[in-house]
This record gives sequence, structure tokens and C-alpha cells, in this order.
Amino acid sequence: MFDALKNFTPPTSRLRLATLDYHTAGEPLRIVTGGYPDLPGDDMLARRRYAAAHLDPLRTALMWEPRGHREMYGCILTPPVQPDSHFGALFMHNEGYSTMCGHAVIALGKAAVETGLVASEEPISSVRIDTPAGTVTAFARVSGSRVTSVFFHNVPSFVVALDAEVDVPGPGRIRYDLAFGGAFYAYVPVAAVGLRCVPEDHQRLIEVGMAIKRAIMTSRRILHPFDEDLGFLYGVIFTGPPESADAHSRNVCVFAEGQVDRSPTGTGVSGRAALAYARGEMAAGDERIVESILGTRFAVRIARVTRFGPYPAVIPEVEGRAHLTGRHTFFLDPDDDLGPGFFLG
Repeated sequence: MFDALKNFTPPTSRLRLATLDYHTAGEPLRIVTGGYPDLPGDDMLARRRYAAAHLDPLRTALMWEPRGHREMYGCILTPPVQPDSHFGALFMHNEGYSTMCGHAVIALGKAAVETGLVASEEPISSVRIDTPAGTVTAFARVSGSRVTSVFFHNVPSFVVALDAEVDVPGPGRIRYDLAFGGAFYAYVPVAAVGLRCVPEDHQRLIEVGMAIKRAIMTSRRILHPFDEDLGFLYGVIFTGPPESADAHSRNVCVFAEGQVDRSPTGTGVSGRAALAYARGEMAAGDERIVESILGTRFAVRIARVTRFGPYPAVIPEVEGRAHLTGRHTFFLDPDDDLGPGFFLG
């Protein structure tokens, strides 16, 4: 009855973008598998700059409505930049392009092994991924044809400031920690703003989180020790008590332009591991379970201690689970005024 719809072939004048969609602990990842132009550049930061300067309408087409939504997250795969890496990944969201993303690395580890992009080996298959923040290695736990979970070794994570203070319109004077886990985050106890890390408070967390983010961006310059492109505040992470007895704590990350991570945030828990190490609360080999706003969880361990430029640092190991949600072919109609997408703010 519906064969005409099922067999319809769109005109060749329409650009096609193919994706595989996953979620990691509730946070979406749209992996572009076809149709995206090549990204020139000798490293991932150069490719990030090129995408922002020349191809941004494709990001908005995939991340914004009507094909995406405010909370959509995605990545573009590229050839590797390091000789022993499998591929590169450029991460994107509602505002622009991330420098590193833990939930995406977990989903990419699963996708790479289960699709055969990287050879599957039991019990562990390793996947090396070049990101704008550096090369990370994902380790997929393999059972038969399935990847049951993925853990990854992140880039060196370090602390910039403990117990800094900033004046924020509305909440007043707020104390925060500043740490890097692949991106820079300000960490604020959720009780300090009179809220909880629960879905019911999610809109207020966005409002307060963005106010804190803007106040910190105005009040201080954030510098990465080696790469100027990495020197910006990506988000604010509220921390609070867990809902489950066997978890250590709970995270809510407000990032980009008011986007809320549904997962516990892989780069965020990496920064928290660095903070815990700086305060003497964690040592090499120690592990914590951190919940998300949904109650999903990541395990974060300190794989080893190192140094990164002037900073004592840790190599975090973060573990979680991802699941395939769909395969899509999106079309960009040249006559569609809303083809590049729209964003209601």
C-alpha cells in the first residue's frame, strides 16, 4: 500500500548526510557517516577552525531543529592525525565545536568495534581517537558480537584554581573550582545556589549555570598551557549528593549555550578526579561512581599521576555504556529557507 513512499528516491540536487545515532547514559551522539566534506588541516584543532569558518551551516542543520533539537550532540569523523590512531573526531553541539567529549568517546568505541571499523578482539578492543584536546584511547569490553561497556583514558586533567570566587547577578558571590578534563569547567556545589541535581530543577540549573559561566568569563582569562584554542570556559558543573547508596555524588553539566548533559559528563568527571587528587581525596587507582541528572552513571578512576606543563595532573579512566538508537539519512533541500536549521534559544 505504501510502496511509493518506501521506494521514493529524493532528487540528486539535495545534499545527503548519513548518520548513526547513539546515546551514552542518556546523552545523544549523532555520528556523521557520509556526505560531510573533508576537513583539511594537519591536526584536529586546525580542522575544528576550518569547520567553524567554512562548514557551520552543516553543523546547525544536524544539531538544530527540524532535524535535531537544543540538546543534540554530534561528531564528524576524520582521518587520524597520529600514525597509530584509528581516526579523528570533531565534536559539535548547539553552540559550536567541543574540544573533547567523554560520552562521545564511549559511544565511538562501541560503534567502531561493533561496526567493524576497528577489529574486534575479546575481551578488550582498543580504539585510538584523535580529538582537538589530544589523543585518547577507548577500550571496548567485548563479549561475542557485543560491546558491553567502554572505558577510556582521557587527556591529562588538572586544576587551575580551588575556592575561587565570582560575583554573579542573582545568586550573588559564588565559590567555584576551575579544572580541565579535556575542556575547562567551573565546579559549584549545587546547594550553594539553593537547587538540587534533579530533573525538576533542570531549567533553573540552566539559568543559574549560564549566569555563573558568563560572570566567570567576564572576570578572568582562562589559559591552556599549550594551545590557545583550548583556553575557554566550556561549562559549569553543579555537584551534589547521589540518589543511590553506592554512588559517590551527582553531576549536572550546563555547557555550550544552555545545553544540559544527560550523562554524568566524561570530561566533567575527569576534572573532578583532578580536583579530588589536588585535595588529597583520591590517589592513583581510586575509583568513584558519579550519577547524572537522570541517575545514569559513569565510573571514574585515576589511572596514573603525571604532570602537564606547570600543573600536577592525572590521567582519568572513565567508563560507561552506550546504545544504538537509529540510522538516518538527512536531506538538505536547496529551496528550503529553514534548511540550515533554526534555534529558538
